[in-house]
This record gives sequence, structure tokens and C-alpha cells, in this order.
Amino acid sequence: MIPKFLQSSRRGFLGGTAAAAALTTLAVPARAQVEVVPLDRYQPDYLTAGEWAFVMAACARIIPSDGDGPGAIEARGPVFIDRQLAGDFGAAADLYMEGPFNPGADAYLGTQTPLTPARIYREGIAAVDQWCTDDNLGSPFAELDPEDQDTVLRALSSGDLSLDDELREFWALLVQNTKEGYFADPRYGGNHGMQSWIYIGFPGARANYLEWIGRNEAYPLGPVDIAGERA
Repeated sequence: MIPKFLQSSRRGFLGGTAAAAALTTLAVPARAQVEVVPLDRYQPDYLTAGEWAFVMAACARIIPSDGDGPGAIEARGPVFIDRQLAGDFGAAADLYMEGPFNPGADAYLGTQTPLTPARIYREGIAAVDQWCTDDNLGSPFAELDPEDQDTVLRALSSGDLSLDDELREFWALLVQNTKEGYFADPRYGGNHGMQSWIYIGFPGARANYLEWIGRNEAYPLGPVDIAGERA
């Protein structure tokens, strides 16, 4: 299930992201016929080995594998995050990045950090790992047991694990990107085998299923991705 510090219902936690992430146009272009290698042999495009271990561990706790649907690891959400950070999203290509910046301003004023999403991840991961090591946990986040990892993520979510103002979007980015990787079209690296679409009964990029709208019965056909592959 979703850890209690995030939300009590997996469907409730994920529902707000599903439709938006599934068919949205993302920053990293599709890769034709990419070999799907096991995650322990995946070579990240942006993340270092230590950062990759952090993202793997964090995704595994944000959407765990022991719920009633696939977890973020089964959906290969960390691959999605790495590819996004290596592309236009990570470089803030679509964000206004001219100063002046006031990172300590009220969050309602919008993004105020001079750091790109890729740099927020890099510096945010380093800061959390340092906190874990210095706070008597004795090890970087990825090396902690799941219960301690939940404690760290709970502290990050509540603000008890305080990051510099320039990094305060790190937790929100991590959660949002994990959910996007869970639901996005498989061409972007996540939602492996369209598992999340199968889980929620989403038909994907099927051209027409209007005749099923409003019918109180399950849609009988599996999802189709943008490339035309069927689950």
C-alpha cells in the first residue's frame, strides 16, 4: 500500500495524475525499439550511481510493490525520471529561468529557484543523504531499511528535514515525477508493459471507445500505447 504519510489509498494517491500523465507530451522524445534491461543493469543517462540508488529506493517507497497493483519499480518509474532529467525537463528548457530569484519567497509566488530540475535532484539527493548520515541513521538513504526510509521521507514531506530554500521543490518534484513515470506512455521509459493502465482500466491511446462511456461495466479491451502496441 501507499505509505500512510503519503496517503491511505493507492488509487486516491495516484488518481489525480493518471489521465494527465498518460497521454501528455513529455520532454524526452521516444526511443525506437530500446532494449529493456533489468534495472540493476540499467545505465542512467543523467543520474550517478549513488543518485540512481536513491531514486530507486525512494520510488519503491512512494509507490510500493506490496499494494494491490504494480509498484513504481515494476513500472520502471526510475528510468522515466532519469530520462526526463537528462532531457529538456531536467534542463528547464520550458521554464523562465531569468533572475532575479527569491528562493525564500512564499511558495504561492511560484518557482523561485535558480536551479534546473536536474540540479534540484542532484543537490537535493546529496542533502538528504547527508542528513541521513548525520542524523544518527548512519547510512545514505538507499542503504537504510524501509522503515527508516519512510521516516526520512515523512520528515522530508513535513519539512522536518529542512533543505535550503533553493531545494524546497525537491520533494514535490520527486513525488510528481514518480507518479508521472507510473502513468506515462511507455515510450518515455516508465509504465512498463502498460501495467498501471491495466491496473486502473485505462484504455490508453485507443482511437475510439465513446460507445462505452457511461456504461456501468468494465471496458473489455486492454490498453494501447501511442506506438500502437497492445498490452
